[in-house]
Amino acid sequence: MGFPVVYHPDYVTPIPQEHRFPMPKFKLLYEMLLRDQVITPEQIYAPEFPTQACLELVHDRQYITAYRTGTLDKKAQRRIGLPWSAGVVNRTLTAIGGTITTAKLALEHGLACNTAGGTHHAFPDYGSGFCILNDLAIAARTVRHEGLAKKILILDLDVHQGDGTAFIFRDEPEVFTFSMHCDVNFPSKKQTSDFDIPLPAGLDDDGYLQILAEHLEDLLTQVQPDLIFYDAGVDTHGGDRLGKLAMTDRGLYRRERMVLGACRAAGYPVACVIGGGYAKHIDELVYRHSLLHRAAKDIGHFS
Repeated sequence: MGFPVVYHPDYVTPIPQEHRFPMPKFKLLYEMLLRDQVITPEQIYAPEFPTQACLELVHDRQYITAYRTGTLDKKAQRRIGLPWSAGVVNRTLTAIGGTITTAKLALEHGLACNTAGGTHHAFPDYGSGFCILNDLAIAARTVRHEGLAKKILILDLDVHQGDGTAFIFRDEPEVFTFSMHCDVNFPSKKQTSDFDIPLPAGLDDDGYLQILAEHLEDLLTQVQPDLIFYDAGVDTHGGDRLGKLAMTDRGLYRRERMVLGACRAAGYPVACVIGGGYAKHIDELVYRHSLLHRAAKDIGHFS
């Protein structure tokens, strides 16, 4: 059997069709992976639903309650950038549970992939940039709290800095945050990760992959994590509406092979989330997200 993949139909919920957040991509990704035989139905796992206690490992109780009940003030809601509904609340919590489940499956199998996740702009007491609660931080704290892992590496290759994640773990040496992102992109105010690599706008495949290759193996050797969370955002693509870099599909696939190959060769379990992606054409976007899972299949060698 291949690597575990986490999915739930509740990863998608109705929002206005003209909204620039591409809500349909999660279901379309799941369907593409099955249709193209990247995965089989036997590889699919349903996410656990996160407890309030798990959420409170990262987020302020008052903020969680206000969001869940729809009583956030309008300014805070606008900062998130997504409309509020009971469906969006459920979708948010289900995807967080998916990342927790993905982390536990990665510890068991060596590698696992969520078909959502990467809400790295969420801070303890507010949301931002389509991110309401920080699934990476919640999952990292959960596996540490449950004694499943001690040292965590969050490897964030989304085009936008993982500012919420960096802030959350700023004083937590057991969780190492790495962000390689476009310097002139959102957020305008950057936080300080344990290791940041700001990239110039317009960087192409070769430039990007050379920089990543220069640092990746040394990073793994330095941190020696019990578990890696990999945020595989595809908004680094040249065709992304919110990106400002110039990667191609081939470059993204090479990136995924490089990251997953290095993690597996070093023997470190890796839990993957799909991160951001905002292409105009949804089918092209879904294919880019699928490159993570295609690379995982091509690498193989799972327990």
